[in-house]
Amino acid sequence: MAIPPVANTSQLHTLAPLCPSGATRFVLPCLYALIFLTGLPGNALSLWVFFRRIPNRTSTHVYLSHLGLSNLLLCLTAPFQAVYYLQGAVWSAHSALCQAVIHGVTPVQQINIYVGVFILTWVALSRFATLIQQTHASRPSLFATLLPDAFFSALRRPMFARAVCTGVWVAVAGAIVPVTVYYSVMESKRHAGGERGGGDTGEEERGGVCYNYAVEAGGSLSRGSSVAAIVVFFVCFLLVIALYVSVARHVRRSRQSAAVNSSQQLLGKVFRNIVVIQVVLTVCLLPHHIFKSIFIAIVENQEQADPVITAREPCHSLSAAVEVKNFLLCLASLRSSADPVMYFLLDKTFHKNISSMFRSCPEKTSSQSDGGTSSQAKVRTNRTNGKLEEKKCPKSQGSWKDFSSMDWSENSGV
Repeated sequence: MAIPPVANTSQLHTLAPLCPSGATRFVLPCLYALIFLTGLPGNALSLWVFFRRIPNRTSTHVYLSHLGLSNLLLCLTAPFQAVYYLQGAVWSAHSALCQAVIHGVTPVQQINIYVGVFILTWVALSRFATLIQQTHASRPSLFATLLPDAFFSALRRPMFARAVCTGVWVAVAGAIVPVTVYYSVMESKRHAGGERGGGDTGEEERGGVCYNYAVEAGGSLSRGSSVAAIVVFFVCFLLVIALYVSVARHVRRSRQSAAVNSSQQLLGKVFRNIVVIQVVLTVCLLPHHIFKSIFIAIVENQEQADPVITAREPCHSLSAAVEVKNFLLCLASLRSSADPVMYFLLDKTFHKNISSMFRSCPEKTSSQSDGGTSSQAKVRTNRTNGKLEEKKCPKSQGSWKDFSSMDWSENSGV
């Protein structure tokens, strides 16, 4: 598809401003504030559990700890995004705050969205590898036939998981940062003429407002990289669907196996894990990527068909489409605050640690009227056979709930 001349594109951005509605100026900032207030403590607690409460981490713990770090960084971008949508129609396009959000905060947001997509896909693959290696069916899965056993064994090794996560961070940052630099140095300067700043001639002279069509639509390279990101997402999404279908078939075939009684619990857990990942990708990320592809096609078609929008139009014709895109991007970011709940569902050891934190036996002191003596509830722990067992609180010292027994074995992360 041919790219319109730079001069015409600049005229397009100069003449027609975006007109943000109340939903963009008030609802979006509130949603990003909610992401920050819920996601920051939730992901910080998750990282503390992964790094301090789980000494023997499996591959699942490695993937989820990197996902928690990514979500924490994504939550830290939320306040800046909230201020951008609240003040973007007032800020000058050349102000320091505007430039920081566009060229600094937004790339960090994009990097962590796609790091999350890749890591969720690898978690699904890791859970599938557990299923293939520890259960038997009447017929092997297609994945088990096409891929060697060494690959499934590697997926479950923590060292391999660390290498995968490192590679994901490097690959995603390496793909997004150069595009951001090119946009900052080249493409953004092509649109320096700005838009009409809602009647504020001072803003117009300084190059328009921060919330403008040039920023929201991006340049040709930015849109091209967005298309590549959309393709990558759908590859990951379809792979998880394929794993879901394969696990469902494996469960059905395993019911015909003699080992059904010993493997049904594992089959159920792996199936639940992949379903949870599929729901997260479908609800939070799929709408954003579907509409983003539609939005890019509309932008390209409009710039080819009518590159110059007359000054008589009060608002850019794509103002509403830009708002829909931004709300779906917010939904994609909302995943970061919901992921701690997903950890609770995906990982048995994480579940037990979080549960034990809220069901622990506190010290309880009771004063005696005759001698003023006191007694304390004690919790004794011992480590045997790779398990940490914690005894119940004595009933005589209060109706406190017992600690859960924590299994640190390799399969505890199923």
